[in-house]
Amino acid sequence: MNSLKNIKRLVVKVGTSTLTYETGKTNIRRMMKLCSVLADLHNSGIDVTLVTSGAIGVGVGKLGLSEKPADIPGRQAAATIGQCELMFMYDKFFGEYGQKIGQLLVTKSDFDCSERCQNLTNTFEKLFEYGAIPIVNENDSVATDEIVFGDNDSLSATVAVLTNADALVILTDTDGLFDSDPTENPEAKIIPVVDRIDDDIKKLCGGAGTKRGTGGMITKVHAAEVATNAGITTVVMNGSAPQDLYKLIDGRLTGTLFKAQKKG
Repeated sequence: MNSLKNIKRLVVKVGTSTLTYETGKTNIRRMMKLCSVLADLHNSGIDVTLVTSGAIGVGVGKLGLSEKPADIPGRQAAATIGQCELMFMYDKFFGEYGQKIGQLLVTKSDFDCSERCQNLTNTFEKLFEYGAIPIVNENDSVATDEIVFGDNDSLSATVAVLTNADALVILTDTDGLFDSDPTENPEAKIIPVVDRIDDDIKKLCGGAGTKRGTGGMITKVHAAEVATNAGITTVVMNGSAPQDLYKLIDGRLTGTLFKAQKKG
């Protein structure tokens, strides 16, 4: 079985539903724990990249709105407010553990343009050289792909490929991929290992995500497909206990592991 033990480079993606409460307010305790774990993994010698959602959700909470704006401009405006708050908290929490962070706000076109993509690669490598943790989010104020489609799951896979990561971990509000819908079938069982992503696996993914997130399991499986096809082991696991990342690094399985298909 593929293992995350002895990896050198890790991308962790955290979704809005993991970072916030049902009220829309930030889950400070969970965010603090995530930062402490990632800082510790970085201290152990692993190059860590965090792909974070949450700008819109945090912005909605900051504005005191009862729910996300229904229109795209409203969500983009909320994102500009939430992104400031989000990065302030990350800087504060990581700073408490002596960690430097760097913010990268990107759009799909940045990866489609070879020159900008190379510039991104250079920036990531320099941040790793400086001992900083890159924190990546889609630039919601000018891009709409993440707002409409996928809560940064696809972005995390793209970043994992771009940085030549050994593993991608997607933290979400479920325990992993189940063999049937656990909300409808109490006997549903988690699938611990997926050897290869095919149509049968995709059929198990169900619908969209929560009101606070936008992706659902299907976007996570699509992300896993991109990453595993590039030789990157991918895990989808519950983000409610960020300390479970230690289990993965110690070679113990939690969540659903999607096996890497090839390297390079």
